[in-house]
Amino acid sequence: MAKATKKQALGRGLSALLKDPDNDIQSVSDKNADKVIGNVVELDIDSIEVNPFQPRTNFNDDTLQELASSIRELGIIQPITVRKLDFNKFQLVSGERRFRASKIVGLETIPAYIRIANDQESLEMALVENIQRQDLDPIEIALSYQRLIDEIQVTQEKLSDRVGKKRSTITNYLRLLKLHPIIQTGMRDGFVSMGHGRALVNVDKKKDQINIYEKIVSDGLSVRETERLVKSYKEAKDTSDPDKKQTSKEVPNYVSKGIDALTSKLSAKVDITTTSNGKGKIVIPFHSKEEFQRLKKILTGD
Repeated sequence: MAKATKKQALGRGLSALLKDPDNDIQSVSDKNADKVIGNVVELDIDSIEVNPFQPRTNFNDDTLQELASSIRELGIIQPITVRKLDFNKFQLVSGERRFRASKIVGLETIPAYIRIANDQESLEMALVENIQRQDLDPIEIALSYQRLIDEIQVTQEKLSDRVGKKRSTITNYLRLLKLHPIIQTGMRDGFVSMGHGRALVNVDKKKDQINIYEKIVSDGLSVRETERLVKSYKEAKDTSDPDKKQTSKEVPNYVSKGIDALTSKLSAKVDITTTSNGKGKIVIPFHSKEEFQRLKKILTGD
């Protein structure tokens, strides 16, 4: 709890710094710019305007209300990103749903990352340095990885080289962001570990994730016990699926031969399942936008 208070205090302090007209930060070379880059700042919601070129114009009212309820209960887990336009004036870059939901709740301030002129290289250095810290929780690391991918426009492969981590490690962190916000908060507060989170991410439905999470916390389940619980859940789910009931463990010969050809052609892992009535599924996983585009080009020629 002390950790969260410290971060909030830091955000408020930076907010005051940005409201000093005698030291307005407009560029990475300005005084105190290094204190802003890579940090979360509490900004007045009224000082932020939406991006008029935002391609998304339709926001579902029901999902916005659900997000507003989550923010009211848990706060904002992932800060928005804004671009500094002028003194105490900002424009939204990403996070419009969080921004709109925060206004529904009636928040006066919102945590934000601020982009300023020519800060690309400095921002990258700040984020990479932040990831190397020892006191970050798994969700903080995952958010930093995601922000590097989104804002610096790097693939997971290039990110792996820049931060000196295996791509599989980065993928495992990023997958944690698929967890229900309550579970992400629980991980940040130390109620569950990253191992618990990695097991829970294999549960598709958020409602089921929460049910298992509550059992983990109430019963004090270990990671191994959680993995067994998730496995039992998935097996029970598969049993209720009529197609999966008939899934054959023996893959036909023509499929076995085809897997090797597909894997070689696509340079990617290919999973194939078949049923006793001759039906089947081909699953080709991808881990980034670039990898998806590569596979699409091979399959369609476009």
